[in-house]
Amino acid sequence: MKLVMTLLVRNEEDIIEANLDFHLSQGVDFFVITDNASGDKTPDILRKYVLAGKAHVINEPQDDYSQDLWVTRMARMAAVEYGADWVINNDADEFWWPKAGSLRDVFSSIGDEFNVVEAHRYNFPPLKGSNNNTPFWQRSCIREVVSKNAVGNILPPKTAHRAFSDASVAQGNHSVSFAQTSVKILNSNPIVIFHYPMRSYEQFESKIKLGGAAYERNTRLSPQVGITWRSLYEDYKQNRLVGYYSKEELTDDQIISGIDNGIYVRDIRLCEYFTTQI
Repeated sequence: MKLVMTLLVRNEEDIIEANLDFHLSQGVDFFVITDNASGDKTPDILRKYVLAGKAHVINEPQDDYSQDLWVTRMARMAAVEYGADWVINNDADEFWWPKAGSLRDVFSSIGDEFNVVEAHRYNFPPLKGSNNNTPFWQRSCIREVVSKNAVGNILPPKTAHRAFSDASVAQGNHSVSFAQTSVKILNSNPIVIFHYPMRSYEQFESKIKLGGAAYERNTRLSPQVGITWRSLYEDYKQNRLVGYYSKEELTDDQIISGIDNGIYVRDIRLCEYFTTQI
């Protein structure tokens, strides 16, 4: 079985190497990556994986966040050019954690009657007073029990799917369809996703500023698509984003109270994983 992961990245130098190394250790064989005009060290980091024969990188200069088109292109490339059996459509701030065994174990065990796996996401909020010079996994050990986006909706799951040359991945990687095959979803949820969208204010502001402006340039997508990003971009333009981020940062008292009330749990699984790799 060959497991291929797609990634759409932009300015991910603080997390992309950890993401790739973690998923390689989980049995991912190869990455198809679209770099959408990164201006930091991301291209240099990706080059190492290309030279090692572990990744193919597409340089995408278009700046309108046509994620559905770009991920669909990668998913089909994974099937046709790289012989994938399963394709995981991922983001740089998402870590696919199997509930048992490795990702390879999970996907190898799925019956032929299923062709899509959904994985639910759980946010790790930023912690007030944490040292941003340390790796994100050292500062992020508190997980939400139920995660919502900036407009108050439950985070939708992400999808992995069997490799088909006619796969079409929806904006956000939340669903997939096939031209000649019906979607058959595995309902046992064998994987969860650890989500780290807010690793520092500087990183977060850059993401919202660039992504929100890109969405504004996209005249093909409905204004309701990407509503979370659009909402936060409006906060950025109105100088409210710093306040939003500050409210998301957890104090020690909020952590204690949140754990007592079942809002948060202490989750050090990814931290323990990376600690053992050092």
